[in-house]
Amino acid sequence: MLRRTCTFLFGIFVIGSVTIVFGQGSDTMKPKMISGDVVSVDTSSIKIKAATGEITATVSDKTDFKKAAADDPKKMTPSSFSDISAGDKVLVSGFPSEDGKTVPAIRVYLMSKSEIAQRNAKEAAEWRTRGISGTIAAINPQTNQVTIDVPGMMATTKTVLTPKADATFRRYSADSFKFSDAKVGTFADLTVGDSIRAKGDRSADGTSFAAEVILTGAFQQVVGTVKSIDAATNEVVITDRISKRDLTISFASASTMKRFPPEFAERLAGGPMAGGGAPGAGGPPTGGQPAGGGQPGQGGQRPGGIGGAGGGPRGGIDEMLERFPTIGAADLKVGDMIAVSSSKTKPEEKIRAIKLLAGVEPFVRMAEMRAAMGGGQGGGRGATQPGLNIPGLDGFNMP
Repeated sequence: MLRRTCTFLFGIFVIGSVTIVFGQGSDTMKPKMISGDVVSVDTSSIKIKAATGEITATVSDKTDFKKAAADDPKKMTPSSFSDISAGDKVLVSGFPSEDGKTVPAIRVYLMSKSEIAQRNAKEAAEWRTRGISGTIAAINPQTNQVTIDVPGMMATTKTVLTPKADATFRRYSADSFKFSDAKVGTFADLTVGDSIRAKGDRSADGTSFAAEVILTGAFQQVVGTVKSIDAATNEVVITDRISKRDLTISFASASTMKRFPPEFAERLAGGPMAGGGAPGAGGPPTGGQPAGGGQPGQGGQRPGGIGGAGGGPRGGIDEMLERFPTIGAADLKVGDMIAVSSSKTKPEEKIRAIKLLAGVEPFVRMAEMRAAMGGGQGGGRGATQPGLNIPGLDGFNMP
């Protein structure tokens, strides 16, 4: 997330600076701005991977070099050609050739990959240690507070979130977990049932949270058993675990497709392979409260989309997923149980997966066991609609 943020801020600030420097005269005389990752550097040029393809920026003794700090892109210091290396982020101003393949660089703005990595690591650690995630259960405009259902591996708890005076809001687009696709939002954009993730300060008893950054989105989770696979269209038909209806899942544009290794999933779920004890040896909840939280929706589609295994530190969930095997249509088979995150859809609509995780059977088994132990007393939600918490399914990609 931060990698995209830094690049975005870097570009906006630098473009603003260049407008000030070169803004006089007609638009046709203004230099073009080209941004991207450095592929390679030789004695007098920089090969850049830009959005439009590879471009070569040539430098001379008249080229001006500036370096932007990763933690504050507005902080510029003098730099030099020798400071640039493969993997760095650069933004070049100049007048490209007619074919757009080369550009004599007037000015080069640099953000080094090492500084970006350090800042990303710091930011990711902050989200792990100072983050909370869950589903919006209630909104109080009078007090400017939000009640969140926070899922845990054993139970769901409620936390009251209050935005700080200078809090920033971002709302995710309907089909992406990417921070770069999120739009600036306000408190008024929040909706009951939204997925929410925030960074800030938690009270000692965990019942309240003062937020400085708030991310929201309208997402759902669907879990079911694969009934058929169409590799040509990147689609599967699953039987939903709750409604028993057949649902068509398209994963052509999924950003993440991973499979939990069986032993690892058993350990996370607290199953029989976790130390040889009985499932849920840590003691499942006795009141029938679902572990995953969220009000089941139509067709077994439950609110979800941002967050991880519980509302506290993510414990490296995103990094964990990155190490799991990436899968495709050829790796799925009839009878597999998969879990999907997507934007909210109507029951009859095709579901376009943003994330797809296979190997989730241990989590489903444990959720059903907890629901059975609840016994349906007092109309508990977990007795008829087993709650589910699959680590990493709700998380957007971290740096």
